[in-house]
Formats: sequence, structure tokens, C-alpha cells
Amino acid sequence: MYQSLVTLDGNALKNTGAINIVPMLASNWTISPDGLTYTFNLRNVSFTSGNPMNSYSLWGEFYGLYYLTANNSYWWLDYPVFNMNDSNFGPAVLAMMNSSGVVHPSQALLSIMQNQTWPIYVTSPSQIVFHLKAPFNYFLGTLVVFQGLVFDTQWLLDHGGFGPPGTYNSYFNNNPIPGTGPYVVTSVSTNSYIKFAQNPNYWAKSMSPAELAANAYLDPGHAQNVVIQVKADDFSRFTDLQGSTSSSPVMSTILDQNWPTVIGNPTKYDYSQVPQKSMLITGIALNVLRYPTNITAVRNAIYDAVNYSDINRTAYGGELYPWVGPEYPAWTQFYNLGGAPAWPTNVTKAQDLLTAACNNDSAACTKNFPTLDFRILQGCTFCLNTATIVQSNLKVLGINVNVEQTPSANYACATGGAQGVAGPCSFAASAAGNGTESQLTWLGAFTFAPGADTPADPWLGWVNGLTPANNWAIYSNPVVQKCDNEFTSTSNNATLIADCTAAQQQINHDTPYVWVGSLKLVDGSGSVVWQKSQITGGLLDPVYTGQSDTVIFNTVQFAGS
Repeated sequence: MYQSLVTLDGNALKNTGAINIVPMLASNWTISPDGLTYTFNLRNVSFTSGNPMNSYSLWGEFYGLYYLTANNSYWWLDYPVFNMNDSNFGPAVLAMMNSSGVVHPSQALLSIMQNQTWPIYVTSPSQIVFHLKAPFNYFLGTLVVFQGLVFDTQWLLDHGGFGPPGTYNSYFNNNPIPGTGPYVVTSVSTNSYIKFAQNPNYWAKSMSPAELAANAYLDPGHAQNVVIQVKADDFSRFTDLQGSTSSSPVMSTILDQNWPTVIGNPTKYDYSQVPQKSMLITGIALNVLRYPTNITAVRNAIYDAVNYSDINRTAYGGELYPWVGPEYPAWTQFYNLGGAPAWPTNVTKAQDLLTAACNNDSAACTKNFPTLDFRILQGCTFCLNTATIVQSNLKVLGINVNVEQTPSANYACATGGAQGVAGPCSFAASAAGNGTESQLTWLGAFTFAPGADTPADPWLGWVNGLTPANNWAIYSNPVVQKCDNEFTSTSNNATLIADCTAAQQQINHDTPYVWVGSLKLVDGSGSVVWQKSQITGGLLDPVYTGQSDTVIFNTVQFAGS
């Protein structure tokens, strides 16, 4: 139901992993020669409420989201791309928005919206401008999901507003804000279901087949009504799949328990797959600040001791691609700079590394190690299977590991001396709590997908000493930081690649992560499944489940249609 100014060519993304930006709610855009100013011309579109989708609504939405972060400079998907110093957005401006509205803002409010010292401003009802503090060649990729999804700000204001900083208005949990998309929500039952109906006034419903083939996310949809149900157990989901009919077809996420039945019946079932050059990965973080994984030789030995082929076969059913991080395989220009080998299992080398380190420093002797903590999220079967294999691999080196299946409520920052994990926190907070954060931690929750379609995404999270979140290894290095910073400060790709090549070599030396693999299946050891006789396929979201872990249902194609 929500759309963005720009999106990706969904068919290219599905078939090859290619990242091609295409228009959505913007009819077109221009980029200034210095790479700082992006000007978007908007389509003549209305929200499903009937309110116009104009630049004033977008301006109010973006600054409202900024306000909800307590005016954090990293508010834009953790990308430091805007200079917010002159943006005096707060209760006074919100009061003006509530008073005049954003459909036809008052002259006083309009003068603020047009203020070009603020990084986002309007020049007309149909034109909005983003001014970056430094060149960022991949800015368009940050508009595709999350903050980039456009909603009806006037309707939001009419129903209680954004809420206080740090807390969204809970009214919208059961009363979704209108968007511009091909479906509207008709009813919601928390933790049970959401029901949708086709939008009869959808602005793109008359597009030609050729236009939709070039921009598949604009498809008006092929089902009049859609129900998304929450079902926690695999048995119930598989039962629904088996009961699917042509008049009421079902797509279900099927995981370990029933996955063998799916792949054992290739003429009956089909499922979503991810191309090799994707942005959906899995890995393990090594806490570089806590003993003994604060010793580089220990991290190197762990990386070499892991049996990746066994993990692929046992935990993922052979559905992993070898991968070297931090870059996602989709971004070939920045992927594995220097060509390090993936899956470098070599137990002898690992033992030799530890022996040499022990001879130099008794702290590196495995006999002196405590039992290492390895935290994974409770309920993730492939995580547990992977962790169990790693536990066995490290036992050969004389390293004992305790695998902790952590409830989601506790899979959080270490605060007040409590046990925790580093990823959800800022780098500074993680560093402060490193003594209670596990030596080994699953990278993310289950699988890891990007927050934006840019090559900067993993660099600005996993290996960034300034990040507000997602540095799971608490790793920082000046050589790597230079690459991190340049992603959002230079338009010179040659310089960026040279400095990121040096950063890649440093990361390869320091080994803050175990790069387990790039995923073929949407959910690691399972995927979204359907019956071939009823459905022919559909598209994942533009960030490979980073936004939604199921198929985008307006793109679903039915057999015989």
C-alpha cells in the first residue's frame, strides 16, 4: 500500500541481482553537477484517503520522521548525508502543520517548507528537493524503502500526529496511514491478520503490460482481496499450503520441518529464490573487544577452523553461496576487493596460528581461555545448527563454546551489567558494554538484509566506528573508517575503490566476522512457497526481505491469467 519516489526494476533484481533505479511516485528527477542536489518532480497522484500526494505532504513526513528520532543526525537510515544544523524542526513547526494542514499550507508554514538552508525543501506543490552535505553517488538507493515510503501526512495529523520523539503514535498500529499503492487495508487484528482490498482508484491501474514489465512494483495486482495471516508454526503454514485452491490460492513461508516435502515435490511446489549476486547474507560476529576474541590470531584461527561446507550442507541444505564480506555480492564494483578466498577451511593453519600466538603471549593459549559465549536468537533452527557445527569445530582447537539461544526480548544491548549483544546499539554504547556482550554473536537476527540499496550499507554498519547501530563485532580501524566516511563524502569512485581496497585488506587481516554465506533461500533454510498449478511467482521487496519477509503481493502472478 506504500510506494516510494523511486524503486528498483524488480524483474532485473529477481533474475540477476541487478540494481537499476526506476521512477515510482516521482515522474523524473535531476542531479546537480556537483552531486549535492536531487530535485524530484512528482506525479499527479492522490492517497487512498483522497488527499493529494504533494511535496508539502512529503516534506512534513520526512521532517516528522526526523523529529521522531529526537532530531538525530543519523536519522536517514543511519546514513549521515544531511546537514541538519539549520533545521529547526520541532513542536512549534508541528503546531503550524496541525493548524494549517499540509494540503494547502499557510504562508508562514510554506516559507519554512521553502527554506533552502534546510536540506529538504519544496519549490512547488509538485517538486521536492534534497540537498546533501557531501556527494553520495548512491543516494537514490536510500529512497526505496523505510523512510522513503510515502504516506498521507495530512491524514496522520488528523488522527493524532506523529507522537513524541522516540515513540510512534500507537493509533496507527490498528489504523494504518493511507498510502498511494494498489491495495488498501480493510481490517487489522493485531498478531493475527491484515486484510487488503484492491484500490479502485489506483493511479497506475491503466499502465500497459510493457510499462509494468519495466516497473513491476507498480502492478495493480491480480487478486481482489488479500489476507496476510500470522502463523508461528511451520505445520499450520504447510497445512494452509496443502489446502490451497485455484479460487483461494495460498503462499506460505515453509521452513525446516516441512522443507524436505517441498523440494521432494518439484512438479507441485515452487518457491522464491535469491540470485547469487544478492544482498541477503548470513554471518557471525567476533567481539574484538572481549577476551579472547580481542586477539587477532584467535579470530583468524576461528575463521580458518570453521567447516563452511558442513554448515552449508547441514544447516542450509546446500542452499548457500560462498561469500566474503563486508560487501554484498550484488555490488560487484566493491565486492571482495583483493579477491580473498571464500570458505577458507584449514584446521592445520588454525592450529599453527594459535600455537605461534601462544608462544608469543600466554594470553593466547587456549588452556587459559574461558568458555566462549555464542548468542543466537531463539527459534532460529539454521542458526542453532550452524552454531553447533562451529562449537564442534572450535573444540578441535581446544576452545570451548557455550551456545545460548536468547529470547528476542533479551537479544538487545548490554546495559546495567546485563548480558547482551552489540548490534542493536551504537558503536559507543557497544564498546562501553563489551565485557558482557558475547564473544560470538549471530550477525543480525536470522538472515541479514540491507536497510537501503547502496554498497555503503554493510560498511556503514558492521565495520563503522561511528555507527548508531549494526556494528555486531564492535570493530573499528582508521584504514577502514576512511572507506566508511568516503562513501558519503566523495563522488570520486576511483578514490573510493582504492581506499576501500585498503580497508578490505585490513578487514581480511583483522577478521571481525566469519562470513558464512550468501543465501539462495529467502528464510535461510526455507522460503515462500506456492503450488505451481495456481501461482507462477512474485517479487521480493527491493531489499531482499529487509522491509518485508514475504512476497510483495501485488506482483504475484496467477497460473492461466
